[in-house]
Amino acid sequence: MRDLARDIVLGKTRAIARGISLAENDSLGREELIDLLHPHTGKARILGITGPPGAGKSTLADLLIAGERRKGHKVAVVAVDPSSPFTGGALLGDRLRMQSHAEDEHVFIRSMASRGHLGGVSRATVDAIKVLDAAGFDTVIVETIGVGQTEVDIIELTDLVLLVLVPGMGDEIQAMKAGVMEIGDIFVINKSDKEGADKLRTEVEYVLGFKYAHEMEKMNPVCMVSAKMKQGLEALEEEAEEWFQHLSLSGLLEQKRKERIQKELKRIFSAKIHELLDKKMDFYNNVEEWAEMIYQKKVQPYRFINESLHDFLKKESE
Repeated sequence: MRDLARDIVLGKTRAIARGISLAENDSLGREELIDLLHPHTGKARILGITGPPGAGKSTLADLLIAGERRKGHKVAVVAVDPSSPFTGGALLGDRLRMQSHAEDEHVFIRSMASRGHLGGVSRATVDAIKVLDAAGFDTVIVETIGVGQTEVDIIELTDLVLLVLVPGMGDEIQAMKAGVMEIGDIFVINKSDKEGADKLRTEVEYVLGFKYAHEMEKMNPVCMVSAKMKQGLEALEEEAEEWFQHLSLSGLLEQKRKERIQKELKRIFSAKIHELLDKKMDFYNNVEEWAEMIYQKKVQPYRFINESLHDFLKKESE
């Protein structure tokens, strides 16, 4: 693992790909690799792109990559796709996305399967971001599946989130839902050349006005963009840079990153406890029998679990 970690830090493409594969498949050595890479993380800007299906997230990501490359930045993209019901792999491959950057050695694009995770990102995305961060990429873009209201996990993975909305897809209604409004740092109205774009912008600004009624200076930017026509991208890039600087200078970026570590620790701790209990109590092999007992009303669910845990802890203490 030390050799692999060294090659990742040196930015070797094959090593980066292998490191992400270890994370995605939860392979032996994954934890050791992430620990070895940890001292080299924390330098990249992590940008999230989310929104409903068909909003043009991939097209927008393609243009943002081009913008970052013009600045001389190395860019990595993690595009989280739905899982194939047959192979478990990503249904949409990276070769179908952002093809114009395929031969650029300073751009790395990886499609990852969601593996049934409902948060719009894959569980392995956290570790993939660390691999790319340690590999020296200046910007890491995470594009979610596009499943609407469930895409809240992106907040916990990134420094800045672009919420992409388009007219004519019911986004006016979505904009009124607090869950969606809490996701975005910058609201991007894509396909701004289409009818209804101005109305959608008004709807979004109206809701944001309520949210920041007494702090209008803190209101999130709303950008009008037509990714297909390549319009409004410079303004969006400027807003993103200004917002990132705002987060940095205000201390909010440091706070977000510390909160991200706290949530990751909780996730790891929970997973380890679950793994330990499954090993000691053989949960998955016994769950069918236990469910039958509960179905037959022979035991009550909470009492049964509490008593089982009590017996387990008693045996461990002895």
